[in-house]
Amino acid sequence: MPTLSIPSNLYWFPRSLINLWNLGIIGIAFLMALPVLVIASFVFLPASENWQHLVDNLLAEYVSNSLLLMVGVSVGVLSIGVITAWLTSMCEFPGRRWLTWALLLPLAIPAYIIAYTYTGLLDFEGPVQGAMRAWFDWSYGDYWFPEVRSLGGAMVMLSLVLYPYVYMLTRAAFLEQSICVLEVSRTLGNTPFRSFTRVALPLARPAIVTGLSLALMETLADYGTVQYFGVSTFTTGIFRTWFGLGDSATAAQLSATLLGFVFLLVIMERWSRKRARFHHTSNRYSEIRRYQLHGKRAWLAFIACLSPVLFGFIIPAGQLLYWAINTATETINWSFALLAWNSVMLAGISAVVAVLLALLLAYGKRLQGNLLSNTGVRIASMGYAVPGTVIAVGVLLPFAWLDNSIDAWMREQFNISTGLLLSGTLFALVFAYTVRFLSVSIQAIESGLGKIKFSMDDAGRSLGLSPTGVLARIHLPLMKGTVVTALLLVFVDVLKELPATLILRPFNFNTLAVRAYEMASDERLADAGAPALMIVAAGIIPVIMLSRIISRSRAGGVQE
Repeated sequence: MPTLSIPSNLYWFPRSLINLWNLGIIGIAFLMALPVLVIASFVFLPASENWQHLVDNLLAEYVSNSLLLMVGVSVGVLSIGVITAWLTSMCEFPGRRWLTWALLLPLAIPAYIIAYTYTGLLDFEGPVQGAMRAWFDWSYGDYWFPEVRSLGGAMVMLSLVLYPYVYMLTRAAFLEQSICVLEVSRTLGNTPFRSFTRVALPLARPAIVTGLSLALMETLADYGTVQYFGVSTFTTGIFRTWFGLGDSATAAQLSATLLGFVFLLVIMERWSRKRARFHHTSNRYSEIRRYQLHGKRAWLAFIACLSPVLFGFIIPAGQLLYWAINTATETINWSFALLAWNSVMLAGISAVVAVLLALLLAYGKRLQGNLLSNTGVRIASMGYAVPGTVIAVGVLLPFAWLDNSIDAWMREQFNISTGLLLSGTLFALVFAYTVRFLSVSIQAIESGLGKIKFSMDDAGRSLGLSPTGVLARIHLPLMKGTVVTALLLVFVDVLKELPATLILRPFNFNTLAVRAYEMASDERLADAGAPALMIVAAGIIPVIMLSRIISRSRAGGVQE
């Protein structure tokens, strides 16, 4: 790659850092960080009347509900994820083989969709309470039933769909542990349970913390579930401030407060990943000999692993299928086809853009390998931790300012109004999706590049290929599977994204996620079945891929 000429006033800067690859990485990193920088800048603005009103009356509720939600989800995902990871990794019982991958299926269902299905099932007019009244001849007020639309209900819904983050990382950690260490623990007189609590669990703690932090980031980013259940959190507060009060500055300040919580979770995740480097046990691996469970213990293990799959996927998916079949003649029409096209088109464009940028960033980092390129890639990857609501606000504010500036200049110079060129367009949506999910594609591409030896690069260069030629003619053919995986992961994530789409979508433009949300908000839950079912069906494919990757992750081999 040619080196740029260096102006005389930049001779202090290392020449090796002034090249197109580094400049490209820094430019992309700045664009991806722009929404976060815009939101962070509002911290320094003076407090407005609306902000003071929020601080005096609502902020404490937003903080307390968000913290309580995080605590409840932490308990749920840890108890489900860690227990099921240990049972499927180290124990043998009926159904273990198919439960190993089935436990990841709830990851395919967005939290707001599972909230709609359980509301339809458990509300007063739902089939569960209806059956209870019919069986016991009860009427309204004769019995107590837990309120689904509540903070506790939101905790349960989010736990059911987010525990796979803890499960898959913890299971991978258990599979990667040396079986020799566990055998030594057994020879010292420890029971399987004590070996789990004293040896395996402490060694897997970094992976558990990482999975927990990812689940909590998704909890803070959730909007559909908490809004539908009437729980006031930061995300619902941002929407109310933006659309209810029409105050973008206060919404941005509230978003900046939410960023503080996210920043703490990012620090926790980074800390856990660093600690993972020091938790290696032994380089000797042997085939896992699982503890054979019999009788009651085997059935208890089966029920413990089946329950999350049953309540987190089978029941919600069955309810969605029932609704979709019953309303097919009314909901599946040309309008539904247009919704599906809008969703697929947006997800496809965003996935291609994200993967292309990920290739440039990851390959530039491979070529340069310096602090500047590494920092740029890390900055560009931080969008995964930022809620879609915050990114949408951070995108709309600078885009609206730029649109207004261009329109004012054109009016002054040529008496022509340009209107909205960026904000309220598909470009803004794709940009927000790219910021949010670029990290997903970068991680996949870096993983693929890491498997290619640097000698392949040297061979390509010795044959006269440029760096881009090496990427196009050597690396990409070797990484076809990795690129397809990255495309698929971003595609499904965009398909499920709700808050950013609600804020940034063009006028009269809907997607499957937005239609499901609108139908549920109008209490037309059955009509939400078809679009929600399509989103769930699309999410199953990457879930199965993740399960296969985890199962093959152990160096010493593992019998499935």
